[in-house]
Amino acid sequence: MTSPRPPWTLHLVAWDDARAVALRDAMDAELGLRYADRFSAFDAETSARFERDFALEPATVVATVILLGDDDVPVGHAALRALGDELEVKRVFVHTSARGSGASRALMAELERIGRERGAARLILQTGDRQPDAVALYERIGYTGIPIFPPYSDFDFSLCFEKPLAGVLA
Repeated sequence: MTSPRPPWTLHLVAWDDARAVALRDAMDAELGLRYADRFSAFDAETSARFERDFALEPATVVATVILLGDDDVPVGHAALRALGDELEVKRVFVHTSARGSGASRALMAELERIGRERGAARLILQTGDRQPDAVALYERIGYTGIPIFPPYSDFDFSLCFEKPLAGVLA
């Protein structure tokens, strides 16, 4: 007996793939609402520092993964970027229509597979204190809290995590 196929498929795409861009835009809209009052309280200097520190240079992205539903509609996104000698998980997002389906776990497992393939000893990530759903996911799949790392050090609402990658392939 075969097990049922998940209701989606994973695809490696370019950072600027239109589907990936649309998913990141949806993520920005959702998170913008969660943090709107905090962002509006930033003075000009803090806003500029935030924009600089949270910017993602596309040339540093080593993998972008999207999740497509049965109807080939994009429902999930995640990426890995080189941050110094580390690989950092970035922009994990699952559309509300696919939440609770295992989509986030599948995205994270794919990033971990890619990280092992690239010889990373661990993956690191940063999320925010208004994303308890993300924190719960990361903790459920074996990530543990670590001190806030650069470039997020100036923002005390940052929550940072790591996961050692067993069986590194390189």
